[in-house]
Amino acid sequence: MAEQTIPNSSVLAGWRRSSYSGPEGGSCVEVLDGYPAGVPVRDSKAPQGPALVFSAAGWAAFVVAVKTSGLRS
Repeated sequence: MAEQTIPNSSVLAGWRRSSYSGPEGGSCVEVLDGYPAGVPVRDSKAPQGPALVFSAAGWAAFVVAVKTSGLRS
């Protein structure tokens, strides 16, 4: 799958923030489930900014790598 971007990610509804994000926000990402072309990921601090769309397999591999590496802090 070629890398895709969504120039203005605010046009899509249903974004969810990482469960590891604190209530004050900070540096975190949001993902959108159910997008047919892959998994869109955006910076939560810039909701009108772009989102990168990763393949489902690529996103799953990233999540596994983060969970097993201890980088969740």
